[in-house]
Amino acid sequence: MKIFPFDLPTDEDVIILNASIEGKFKFRLALDTAATHTTIDSNVLYFSGYELKNSKGEQEIETSNGIIVVETYDIEHLECLGIIKPNFEVQVYDFLAHGITSDYDGVIGLNFLREHKFCIDIVKGEVSVDI
Repeated sequence: MKIFPFDLPTDEDVIILNASIEGKFKFRLALDTAATHTTIDSNVLYFSGYELKNSKGEQEIETSNGIIVVETYDIEHLECLGIIKPNFEVQVYDFLAHGITSDYDGVIGLNFLREHKFCIDIVKGEVSVDI
């Protein structure tokens, strides 16, 4: 079991985790246990070297603010919490174009954590993961 510390939640009660694409481009994702899929900002994808025109297609998803349309892409390697997912499908949304600014670049959803036992300890400020 690996343990990953996090800063105790902010005023927004968000647990922010470090992530990377292809082990190179580093960014931050919010841990969202209510999200079924991992969603990242289109700028992260672009700066990671992906062509935004290479989407697999569009998909409607329901968020706490209503239904939005996202693009889907396969990421060669997505890493977070010591887990590396090869050929991992993510949803991509242009946060800035839709007026969304935050301290993180998307959410890590349950699809990423599938097949892993994980525990969030708010008191200690850590996430433990069986890898």
